Amino acid sequence: MANQYFINIPLTLETEFRIENPAKHHIFNVMRARNGEKFELVFSDGKIGLAEVTNAEVAEFKVVEEIKRNNELPVKVTIAVGFPKGDKLDFVSEKSTELGATAVWAAPFDWSVVKWNKEKLTRRQEKLMKIAKGAAEQSKRNLIPEIVLFEKFSGLVGRFSEFDKVLIAYEESAKQGEISKFAEILNGKPDKILLIFGPEGGISPKEIEIFTAAGAELVGLGSRILRAETAPLYALSAISALIELQK
Repeated sequence: MANQYFINIPLTLETEFRIENPAKHHIFNVMRARNGEKFELVFSDGKIGLAEVTNAEVAEFKVVEEIKRNNELPVKVTIAVGFPKGDKLDFVSEKSTELGATAVWAAPFDWSVVKWNKEKLTRRQEKLMKIAKGAAEQSKRNLIPEIVLFEKFSGLVGRFSEFDKVLIAYEESAKQGEISKFAEILNGKPDKILLIFGPEGGISPKEIEIFTAAGAELVGLGSRILRAETAPLYALSAISALIELQK
């Protein structure tokens, strides 16, 4: 199976074209590609082409076949988490990408242990974008998920209007035995979902009030209490099983 790379130009079937770094570096310096070798390139419009190297010296390709493949979930899912400790956000970003998330967001919650200033947020976001890109290539995605780290909690709430449904994976709902609402909402086939998960300490009552006042709904994710880095992956897997695998 040909390796896949994302490039920042639209698909062209008629003419030869050249690519730039970082795909250029990896293909020709790491993989040491030669004339005649083929790679799957995902273009800026989300289309995929099987491209053959026509001139390795100048990183020139020509598309020999357009690949009609869509590996995206039928529903656009954005995962939003409270800033977690350590490298857990790296893990969530990578695995959420593999499982089909359209975007991965994070914001400071009341009970987040870590506190990142604007400079740290910028560096972290750049790192996470690279992680998501690598995971998208590995899992043969048609797009690289959007990565956003909000400097303020209000920035997350301010984007609720972009979604058909905003759902909060709430520990108290799970403790009270609520296990059906998540599936019921998914069966309604919303087009865009925002799924919110708390950090290790959970979501504060004040935040729950703010979320629900802005239109979010509380859902449980089964009877077991999941770790902060596990819950988003469980939810994405459930969405795939309930929607994607039964279409």
